[in-house]
Amino acid sequence: MDEELHVLAVDDNLIDLTTAENGLRALEYLGLGDPQQTESLTTNSVMKVNLIITDYCMPGMTGFELLKIVKQESSNLKEVPVVILSSENIPTRINKCLASGAQMFMQKPLKLSDVEKLKGHVLNCRS
Repeated sequence: MDEELHVLAVDDNLIDLTTAENGLRALEYLGLGDPQQTESLTTNSVMKVNLIITDYCMPGMTGFELLKIVKQESSNLKEVPVVILSSENIPTRINKCLASGAQMFMQKPLKLSDVEKLKGHVLNCRS
């Protein structure tokens, strides 16, 4: 039987929103939030994820800040691929994210070729 694939999508835009509305909420889902603020979450609600897709610009915490926490402060999430999305094409921002461990940096709106690249990463996450 195939193992389920879990992707955490983080975006503050309600049209694009899939799972978490901001970086702080994503950290809660991942079990990395402030214990005082996440007491309402049960152990069962902490997600095991195979891929994190996050918007770069969000209130409260940027996708870059989320990336740094996932890659530097969590031993069990360090290997989870993180894809950063942004509507802005800023080379320094892209380079900073890639240098900090992002698997990919993709510009919104996504094109079909971008979705194909993502599909490849999702399939690689299963193995």
